[in-house]
Amino acid sequence: MHIAEIYKADVGNGSGMRVSLFVSGCTIHCKGCFNEKTWDFNFGTLWTPEIEQSLIDELSKSYYQGLTILGGEPFEPENQPEISTLIKRIKSELPNKNIWMFTGNVYDRDLIPGGRRYYPEYTDNILDNIDVLVDGPFKQELYNVTLNFRGSENQRIIDMRKSRETGEIILHPLNN
Repeated sequence: MHIAEIYKADVGNGSGMRVSLFVSGCTIHCKGCFNEKTWDFNFGTLWTPEIEQSLIDELSKSYYQGLTILGGEPFEPENQPEISTLIKRIKSELPNKNIWMFTGNVYDRDLIPGGRRYYPEYTDNILDNIDVLVDGPFKQELYNVTLNFRGSENQRIIDMRKSRETGEIILHPLNN
């Protein structure tokens, strides 16, 4: 996996003060994407154990509420193994931090068994261990600057804990 960048002290990609990890690689290619450079799977820096440790060290600071993973596309098959490992580590070492993830995939279509981005060895672990999923492709014709933490009206902020517990999609209170 390659990463485009890591934002420290980010308040634009989830609630509270966050560390945001932008992964590289995306085959969705939304028209009007704000981060087109991350479509290239080789853009940026190769993910290494040293970078992972640096991210964990930063995230462990008391003023961070959690981690946000976005891109590119975290659910590309090339990215899921490292994302899954990172999430397991965060939940083990920093259980008080929450995890947000942004995807251009649609949760109840693409990330379930039989979905185009569902890989049983990784996808369920990711979904079971994140707190919030912002799903759906960016649609320029539905762009709305007044939305919380998303760009277009088709995108949803999903409370993954409640959704995984109930088997139904439960929208997060920030989904205005």
